[in-house]
Amino acid sequence: MSPPSTYNITVLISGGGTNLQALIDACGTPALPNTRIVHVISNRQKAYGLERAKQASIPTTYHSLPAYKKQHPDTPSGISAARSQYDADLASIILSHSPRPDVIVCAGWMHIFSPSFLTPITTTTTPPNGIKVINLHPALPGEFPGASAIKMAWEAGKRGETKRTGVMIHELIVELDAGDAVVTKEVELREGETLDDLESRIHTVEHGLIVEGTRTVLEKLNR
Repeated sequence: MSPPSTYNITVLISGGGTNLQALIDACGTPALPNTRIVHVISNRQKAYGLERAKQASIPTTYHSLPAYKKQHPDTPSGISAARSQYDADLASIILSHSPRPDVIVCAGWMHIFSPSFLTPITTTTTPPNGIKVINLHPALPGEFPGASAIKMAWEAGKRGETKRTGVMIHELIVELDAGDAVVTKEVELREGETLDDLESRIHTVEHGLIVEGTRTVLEKLNR
């Protein structure tokens, strides 16, 4: 019997890296068997997640968007051109890595990708049918897109418009937080709860769901 495949993942972060830490802790365990993180990339130089990666002996890269913005005029078209070049170069960086990742996990990655990133990544021939990109978002499918999802859900709960929110891992596409869901989990909104309390509960759910979603995607690669 041939040995089980080893899966490689690249993780993209922007902040403290608690979800990255959940992935680090899960790799090589029954939660993420035969899996290793081969690279961590941050778009923020001081993101503590980079330190978490270094402590785990994982190679890191800081990829700076402001450096690209300085090369273009401060106009809508200039900003768009800067972001497009940034995305294209990030795709090239990831595709140049050896080994290439089987899956790219956006774990608190605060940057909206354009086709300049997604097209080369998802159409490359290795692995077959391109590299899958998944994203963590603290809301359920079709609800509360964007960076303020938790606050929007909390405010909607206070207005009596909903009694629950949730977390999803979804396939990343150009449309913001709109790709097909891989896994989801509902989170009850509790009467009288503060925003900080809700955020804390959401983050706890995220740490488990990002591992589950990554495992789900990896398990489908050989089907």
